[in-house]
Amino acid sequence: MGIVHPTSELTPSKAELLRAWLPAQPWWPEGAAVPDFEASFRFDDPAGEVGIETFLFRVGDTVLQAPLTYRSAPVDGSVLVGELEHSVLGHRWVYDAASDPVYVAEASRVIREAGTEVTMLQPDGTPIARRPFTASVRGSGSGDGSLHVARLLHPSGPTEASGILTATWAEQPDPVVLAWLT
Repeated sequence: MGIVHPTSELTPSKAELLRAWLPAQPWWPEGAAVPDFEASFRFDDPAGEVGIETFLFRVGDTVLQAPLTYRSAPVDGSVLVGELEHSVLGHRWVYDAASDPVYVAEASRVIREAGTEVTMLQPDGTPIARRPFTASVRGSGSGDGSLHVARLLHPSGPTEASGILTATWAEQPDPVVLAWLT
């Protein structure tokens, strides 16, 4: 279950961090501005320590994926997106989730076990109504090997994939591949 603090304030905001970080990534379309995200979803760290959230952006006809993790302490070997202050949780280090071992393990598990995005809850356990921009995510229920995260999303994964993770959302009713195992 994804715990969300609906009244928290973030400084800088997630959007500000992404607007600064995304244009410098080699997979981001050259010269493209970072639009507001089109859809998002969350996974759950089984240990309850790391926030896992993915943002999906549409730039022209292309959909791009930016998965993030939020940590209370730095982690070696992961790609830092930036740092922010969370009014409830304190200082947070924000990472490109594709480089974070907690995201890699959880996304791989979701693929293998035909899992989905998590249900969002307030800290007291009250469910948060599904938002119109929440993506529906599903693992294929098969696969093993290394996780590969797509940045530019397509309807099908590579032919050598042993398991895939797909998503749909209001503006994207046909599934696109987010990640795969090989």
